Amino acid sequence: MGSGVRHAGVATLILLAPAALLFTLFVLYPIGRTIVLSFYDWDGVGPRTWVGLRNYRELFADPVFATALANNLRWLACYLIAPIVGLALALLLNQSLPWMRAVRALFFMPFVISQVVVGLVFGWFFNSRFGLFGRLLEVAGLAPVAPLESERLALYTMVVAGLWPQIAYCMILYLAGLAAMPTGTVDAARVDGANGWQVFRRVVLPQLRPVQFIVAMVCAVSALRSFDYVMVMTLGGPYDSSTVLAYYMYEQTFLSLRYGYGAAIAVVLLAIMSAIIGSMLWRLFRQEDG
Repeated sequence: MGSGVRHAGVATLILLAPAALLFTLFVLYPIGRTIVLSFYDWDGVGPRTWVGLRNYRELFADPVFATALANNLRWLACYLIAPIVGLALALLLNQSLPWMRAVRALFFMPFVISQVVVGLVFGWFFNSRFGLFGRLLEVAGLAPVAPLESERLALYTMVVAGLWPQIAYCMILYLAGLAAMPTGTVDAARVDGANGWQVFRRVVLPQLRPVQFIVAMVCAVSALRSFDYVMVMTLGGPYDSSTVLAYYMYEQTFLSLRYGYGAAIAVVLLAIMSAIIGSMLWRLFRQEDG
């Protein structure tokens, strides 16, 4: 018996070793090197100079960093729409109706399109010179608006572009959860006299709790690491009003050649993501224990 357990443990370690090695090599090692680099001043070519916490002190006094952090938090708050709409669409499409597969395929389409392509399409749509959005306003008799050139609207225009595939992704996750749900519990609740809202709240939602955690984590990570839409649609403008942490890190690292400062931004972004995901895990474990 003991020999069999030992062999099973060895076999488990052998199977896990390749994945653990790759994870260490391509995730943990770059994270460690980035943290170390954040304590240096380096232009990517010459010798590195130790500066200690100077990059972090400069970072927290940097108004552009404050704007980027605030924009990431606004993006995250707006992405709370995605799970709600995604769940509503999943409930709508999780029905055995004629042509439902074709309708599902149409809703799946945004998920399979590259974020760069989505950004380009929405960038053209909202373009102040030739965009369809301006033409629609003109037809409606409204004053022209250039959302991508507005300090107040540029960020939310990119959020709208990001919500399109994000809602589709949430919908797919919820559809998978609904498909795995045993139908007997729903039928039993209906036999007991529960109405639609009671079935949804008391039966469906509790069984979707693991899916809800994945959806929340995906939305949080997507909002905090948003880069493609900024790169394609606004380049952080006008006047850095729509920049986010990921784009500001790229800008400082590869355009200003401040690798240490860019690494400090990356460390702060990693800390924020870790704190949010850690709080979600803690809440999930508490609910499971309860």
